Amino acid sequence: MARFPRVIDALFCLWVQHGRIADGRRCPSARFVGVATLPDRRLAFTRKSVKRGCGVADAVKAPEHKLWGVVYELSDADLPMLDTAEGYGPGRTRNSYWRRECTVFLDGDADRPRPVWTYFAESEPNPPRPNQAYKNLILSGARGRLPPEYVTELEHINADP
Repeated sequence: MARFPRVIDALFCLWVQHGRIADGRRCPSARFVGVATLPDRRLAFTRKSVKRGCGVADAVKAPEHKLWGVVYELSDADLPMLDTAEGYGPGRTRNSYWRRECTVFLDGDADRPRPVWTYFAESEPNPPRPNQAYKNLILSGARGRLPPEYVTELEHINADP
C-alpha cells in the first residue's frame, strides 16, 4: 500500500517566496491554491539579507491594511527545506524568520477564510531598503496576478540601485 505524505493545510507566501516554491526544486509536492490576503498586515522590509545585501520582505502588523500573496498546499516532507531557506529552525531561540499559523482570505474574500502557515521576519534595527533586483522579483510575481491597485503600491517601493 502506497503511503502519501500528510498535507499541511496551506502555506501563504509573499511573492518573493513564491519563486522558491513555484520552481518545484525546493517543494516538489507544492500545489498552487490561489491568491489571498492576510488582513491587518502590510509589506515592509525589516531585516537585511546577508545573501542579497539588501532589505528583505516581512508582513508587519498594520490595522486596516491587507497584504496580498499566494497560497500553496504542500506535504510535511517539503517543510524542512523551506524552513531552512527562510532561516527558521523549529526549537531554536533565534531565527531570521518565524513560521506561524494565521488566517488568509482566498481572492481577498472574507467569506473564504483559509488557515495557513506563513513566515514573519525577526526584525532588525535600521535595515536597508530593498535593492532594485529584489523589488523586480516582487513585481514580476505580482503583475498579472494581483489587483492592479496593489501592484501600483508595489511599484512605489523605494529601492536602492
